[in-house]
Amino acid sequence: MLDLIHAYENYLSKVKKSSANTIGSYMRDIRQFADWLNVNVLDVTQVNIRSYLSHLESIGKSNATISRAAASLKNFYAYLMSSGFVEMNPVSDVHIERGEKKLPQILTGREIELLLAQPVCTDAKGFRDKAMLELMYATGIRVSELIELNMEDVNLEQGIIKCSHTRKSRSIPLYPAALKALKVYIRDIRSSMLSDPSEPALFVNVNGTRMSRQGFWKILKHYQETAHIEKEITPHTLRHSFAVHLLENGADLGSLQELMGHCDISSTQMYTHMINQKLRSVYEKCHPKS
Repeated sequence: MLDLIHAYENYLSKVKKSSANTIGSYMRDIRQFADWLNVNVLDVTQVNIRSYLSHLESIGKSNATISRAAASLKNFYAYLMSSGFVEMNPVSDVHIERGEKKLPQILTGREIELLLAQPVCTDAKGFRDKAMLELMYATGIRVSELIELNMEDVNLEQGIIKCSHTRKSRSIPLYPAALKALKVYIRDIRSSMLSDPSEPALFVNVNGTRMSRQGFWKILKHYQETAHIEKEITPHTLRHSFAVHLLENGADLGSLQELMGHCDISSTQMYTHMINQKLRSVYEKCHPKS
């Protein structure tokens, strides 16, 4: 059982090129199921699946959590089918009532300006932080893509960065302020922060090695506090804000899909729902007869 789970994890990483977050979520769900299971993972039936999902409900798990667990198991068994380990997917006909999905929070234009203005460019850390924040909002990349960027992924002359985090690499342009902040960091700051001159990472921490997800998260929380922004800001908040602001200013869904690296247009369409919800809120608040 453990060998199959490990093989699936390797498949997600090496073949599907899934993000670290996605892999972590899938494997957590699958291992929790394996710990609960009292039969071989290859002998699982719909009865076992339904019993497990009922167990999750009985211990107070939300519909969203149960739905995610079912999706993780469905994908796992689809892999086992394609690899010839099982003849059927026991999760195929199991339907879960999905909880209402909350639309992600975004920052207003004013809040973005406040956040980007926070790094004080008087030392190496300030210049680096300025470049990271500008780059995140300029490109809408995931935090995992940000920290995986190498020097070779940056073309200052063309004003673009290249993301190869997923199966399909993409080139994303930078607006002038972001390009300027990145140029200053690369030309004047980065080399002084390195512990090893051969370090390929674009962004490094105070120890001179590649910036971590946790490190960037702490930086972002710090600037949220200094900007006195009450909304809860995560790296994905910048990604969502990038998408919505582009659509509000006339971007088409196809172009946005390419910029964000979405494999499925339905992932991008979520942002049109956010704009529609925002317009409805404005209408109900401002129309004299609403």
